[in-house]
Amino acid sequence: MPKQFIPFPEAKHRPAIIVDSLYPKGLVLAHWRGAINPNGTADDTSAGIVLNALKQNIQGLDVPYVTANHFDVDGFVGVWSILNPAEALQNEAVLRQMALIGDFRELDLTHPAVDQALKLVCWLNKVEKDKFYPPFGADEWEENEVEASVPKFEYFLAAFKEVLTHPENYKQDWKAEYEQVLADYQILHSLATQVSIFPEIGLVQLQTPRPVHYYALFSRTIGYDMVLAQYTENRYELEYKYTTWVDICSRPTLPRIPLKPLAHILQKRETSGRQWTAENVTDTGPILRLEGKQLHKKERYANPTERPIYSSSIPPAIVTEQVVAYFREKYTGVMPKQRWTWPEIKAFNN
Repeated sequence: MPKQFIPFPEAKHRPAIIVDSLYPKGLVLAHWRGAINPNGTADDTSAGIVLNALKQNIQGLDVPYVTANHFDVDGFVGVWSILNPAEALQNEAVLRQMALIGDFRELDLTHPAVDQALKLVCWLNKVEKDKFYPPFGADEWEENEVEASVPKFEYFLAAFKEVLTHPENYKQDWKAEYEQVLADYQILHSLATQVSIFPEIGLVQLQTPRPVHYYALFSRTIGYDMVLAQYTENRYELEYKYTTWVDICSRPTLPRIPLKPLAHILQKRETSGRQWTAENVTDTGPILRLEGKQLHKKERYANPTERPIYSSSIPPAIVTEQVVAYFREKYTGVMPKQRWTWPEIKAFNN
């Protein structure tokens, strides 16, 4: 019997597989903190967990429904794979790369499946914005995304198989972003970009001429969890990657440290008249940056090329020095591990 996608609230009344979300009943296949996935299915992405479950044909996959509480690339790929298991396993490598690009923005152009995966992710991004709304673009997102995401799922679940099979027929949708990513990737992998790694604090510093697409920027950060981007004219952003909001299984991580105290440290040196700000550690991707105005969540989630990044009065070397010193002090004596819980992270920071 074919499975069916249902809106998340209906999981109260119907037996459903829960993808990329938490729920107290049903088979949960998610990389969210606190999710208890079946033995042997661990993966960095929720879609990877789903694909592992399908390959092993684990118990619980025979229920008639599947759901998720939000729409993003990783969650969509997971839901689609549950509904189309044979096709999913035939295209496993592409789907895994889609989830990595979509969730962690980690693009590895040396992977044989990544070119098609990038085209498909760019297609999803373009059509999602054109037909619906961009990520975190629903009004009062946390309250409305559960409902607002349903039409997205219905549309993309119906359309995706054809695009997966014949991506070149949809070039008009993915071409512009795809070409931007490739051009920016070349900048990040050229002598124009200087990379400094601080493994003891999980930080990569990228000194590059201008803001670039996230998929290019984070292509130099695979295996690390914080990114300090330094652009010309003293423009800076420090960001925690999504790899520390979820549970990844491929490597241990350090717990998140609040960025607001670091903002206060930098503010004491700032003479531009602008304010250093940062989100809480529980945000999906908190950014330390110099503000002109407070950015909406959808603007922070969008690519650095899509938001203003202001010049600071602080020289790059001083910013690096302050950032590295702050995290080295906070992480003194702390060992990376897997499966940090939010209570552990909050207790550590208290």
